[in-house]
Amino acid sequence: MLDEIHEECGVFGIIGHKHAANMCYYGLHCLQHRGQEAAGILTTNGERMFIHKGEGLVTEVFNNDKLNVLEGDAAIGHVRYSTAGGGGILNVQPFLFKTMRGSMGICHNGNLVNANVLKKELEEKGSIFSSSSDTEVLGHLMKRSKGRMIDRICNSLDRLDGAFAFLILIEDRLYAARDRYGLRPLSIGIMNDGAYVFASETCALDIVGAKFLRDVEPGEIVRIKDGQMLSMKYTSKDITNKICAMEYIYFSRPDSQIDGINVHTSRKLAGKVLYQEAPIDADVVIGVPDSSISAAIGYSEESGIPYEMGLIKNKYVGRTFIQPTQQMREQGVRMKLSAVSSIVKDKRVVMIDDSIVRGTTSKRIVRLLKEVGAKEVHVRIASPAIRFPCFYGVDTSTLEELISHHLNVNELCSYIEVDSLVFISEKGLAQSIHTYQESCGLCLSCFTGDYVTPLYDSFDRANKEGK
Repeated sequence: MLDEIHEECGVFGIIGHKHAANMCYYGLHCLQHRGQEAAGILTTNGERMFIHKGEGLVTEVFNNDKLNVLEGDAAIGHVRYSTAGGGGILNVQPFLFKTMRGSMGICHNGNLVNANVLKKELEEKGSIFSSSSDTEVLGHLMKRSKGRMIDRICNSLDRLDGAFAFLILIEDRLYAARDRYGLRPLSIGIMNDGAYVFASETCALDIVGAKFLRDVEPGEIVRIKDGQMLSMKYTSKDITNKICAMEYIYFSRPDSQIDGINVHTSRKLAGKVLYQEAPIDADVVIGVPDSSISAAIGYSEESGIPYEMGLIKNKYVGRTFIQPTQQMREQGVRMKLSAVSSIVKDKRVVMIDDSIVRGTTSKRIVRLLKEVGAKEVHVRIASPAIRFPCFYGVDTSTLEELISHHLNVNELCSYIEVDSLVFISEKGLAQSIHTYQESCGLCLSCFTGDYVTPLYDSFDRANKEGK
């Protein structure tokens, strides 16, 4: 469990289904782990567009009455956290644009590193932005472009830099596009009735009964119209495949396939590699629920140390639990996680976690384990140390908040009060993923500081805001 690190959002789209809004609702519910602050669905019946969105969980934003008024056989939907673009209802997606040429809806997963450069240029030409989200940039670029719709979209996409998976809905067609670096995932599925489905993760295809076809390729745009799929590259620039490593480590559900790789399998193998790199004599292995469980099972299998549920997560803690004092923050951890005394008392415990970002949550969990009688606590992290900000749609955008940027491993070990601390190596992480699929690369920017894209003003602006 990360120290409150979040992926920015998830997207879902469907076309050719008579219950498009309902299918989109199910898809978004399946992607809820990618964003819990807001949700929205936009539909079209071929002539008009309908939209509903709001702040909160999918189940809080939608009910039967609200879904019933979203007419049409095509829909796009979005769940989000407020990160670079900020919160508030004006930033909730999808966005609906109405022009003399017709209406269109857009939603987006990721972050554009050149958004401010483009916004300044567009504003100087007369564009007025109604939100602080960088998603709106694409809409304004498209409105100012000329030619056929596909040309307008491609020309606009080619001007964007950064991480993105876009869904664009017109009255009679749906477009899907992925950044030329492959940083953000986007999958294509098809249902038995011929409806096409797009989703940030394959688990959302499964929930609506869609068969996985393939991933949208980096630098590719896909159009669905009249039940037919058209595909083309929208850019002549260099194309790579650098999927964000955090998709495997934390963001995606264990049952999802990301670029052909099962997430649970890669995490389990990371746990095995972690033991090979950092063995320890211990009595029990536990994982911090939920996304560390797969790695903990792998560590246990490789080491022969029994795996146990030493920490139990309370799934019903409110998202907005207020913690104004240190005492209440400690209580907040106890509400979210409970240590099982009978499992860890008088035991040498290996605790597996996904990552350490700010360090505060890790320290509190270690204290919980020791308070119920753990003899030793050895922490093993299934990712390298996060030492640099991410500018591609993850809310770690300042150096100030990253504890591994300020402390080395020994210092961090003392800070979180554990008997030993080891992070998996970059080579070990890559091995855990590429053992099963060598055709894709990885973005390791937050570990290495070697960014996949130019950063424009992102780094200076983010760290100025973080001070």
